Amino acid sequence: MNARKPSRRHFLLGAVAAGTLSYGVVNAQVIERVEIWKDPSCGCCKDWVTHMESNGFKAVVHESGNTTKRAELGLAERFGSCHTAVIGGYVIEGHVPASDVRRLLKEKPTALGLAVPGMPVGAPGMDGAMYGGRRDPYQVLLVTKDGSSQVYRSYS
Repeated sequence: MNARKPSRRHFLLGAVAAGTLSYGVVNAQVIERVEIWKDPSCGCCKDWVTHMESNGFKAVVHESGNTTKRAELGLAERFGSCHTAVIGGYVIEGHVPASDVRRLLKEKPTALGLAVPGMPVGAPGMDGAMYGGRRDPYQVLLVTKDGSSQVYRSYS
């Protein structure tokens, strides 16, 4: 049997391969895929998608409206907004800040998801120049699977 001694070249190639593989694994954990249903003509929805992407999420957008999808996912109409998303098994309804989505994914509560009912000015996607810096208070709600909710975070 002729056992070859590993060369420096083999060592370096192995190190590069290991580094590349671990880089891919780290990035796979950082970038979360968010699937979004919205109306094709809604500008604030597009702005929310941009907000999510600029905060490290990979958006997959369905330009088919969100009312049917919201109902399929079991989220009551009273929590409704102009777009519905799914990430990590949770429903995200409306203009929820990316930081709250990250917190949800980290804490993993037993819940249906998060909702910002309506379209409050100042929330991500509703904060463009056309609003002149106006910021209305709003709440992000944690919606449980039984349909109840509690305040997850307040913005004033």
